[in-house]
Amino acid sequence: MDKKLGFGLMRLPLTDPNNNGSIDIEQLKEMVDVYLQRGFTYFDTAWMYCDGQSECAVNEVLTKRYPRDAFTVTSKLPNGPLNSLEDRDKIFNEQLRKTGLEYFDYYLLHAIGPQNIDRFLQFDCFTWLMEKKAQGLAKKIGFSFHGSPELLEDLLSKYTQLDVVQLQINYLDWENEKVRARECHEIAVRHGKSIIIMEPVRGGALADVPPNVQMMFRNADPQRSVASWAIRFAASLENVMMVLSGMSNLEQVLDNTDYMRSFQPLTADEMQMALFAGKIIGGQAEIACTGCAYCIERCPKNIAIAQYFSAFNKNDKAQYEALIQSFGKASDCIGCGQCEKACPQQLPIRGHLKSVAERFED
Repeated sequence: MDKKLGFGLMRLPLTDPNNNGSIDIEQLKEMVDVYLQRGFTYFDTAWMYCDGQSECAVNEVLTKRYPRDAFTVTSKLPNGPLNSLEDRDKIFNEQLRKTGLEYFDYYLLHAIGPQNIDRFLQFDCFTWLMEKKAQGLAKKIGFSFHGSPELLEDLLSKYTQLDVVQLQINYLDWENEKVRARECHEIAVRHGKSIIIMEPVRGGALADVPPNVQMMFRNADPQRSVASWAIRFAASLENVMMVLSGMSNLEQVLDNTDYMRSFQPLTADEMQMALFAGKIIGGQAEIACTGCAYCIERCPKNIAIAQYFSAFNKNDKAQYEALIQSFGKASDCIGCGQCEKACPQQLPIRGHLKSVAERFED
């Protein structure tokens, strides 16, 4: 596996933009075909992606159409439906059924952070993960991570048999006081772990940067897209084996595979320029949401939290007014806090929703 671009199966093309489960399978087949034809093989899915339909899409676009050795699939053990020791195998076997696979190439504990680590420990999931590897049902094992460097150090010191760790790393979060991406990266390298990078484009935010940052990148390399700087920054880091991109249309597949087919790491000067761009963007973004939408699944009022935060950051009232035709308003929030428990970024979502309502609602 020498090509570092992974296909993230979370932000997929939809037949209904207001229904995350309505995956456009025919369009996705076309995207997957181009991706594989260009020599890339790695696909990343999970139990909750696309309202639970992402793993089913793996079956339709990959398992039923290609030989097993033509692609690599990663999935993850979710925290939400995990309520007993028996649930571990129940969930895992259901994921094999949904994907149509006999084993996973990589299997991870999903989105470990301070809000859920106790449950993974309570049900001895790290030992269970090692048993899956011993049984040949997961070729490589590890976890995806949204926590502090201190927690990461503790886990990698205790569970030395793990093969990989999936981290949120991008040039905007490199020195972010909450994410602390640089410190997490350094710890993973020190422990000799292979690193999979998620959110290299920060949920699309680093593909739609302020004009002054766009100009800086264009002047440095007129042939490269703005998003390419984010993915190439991540892929240039030490020990990084894969960089995930949530591609939602064929244009993104063509662009990403074009510059990653013959990947050239950024120079030291280019790395510094990307980090400088992160400082500029960080000073302008109001809500640091990556758009993962984990929060929406927990919301009893069906509030399109991630989309509202995107509209807020762009000051786009028209986008907000279009969305509230299908979703609850920001002011409908009842303050239950379920969204904040699910948020990997640990955002004060309830407070931000009040800001959205104040800005966009009369």
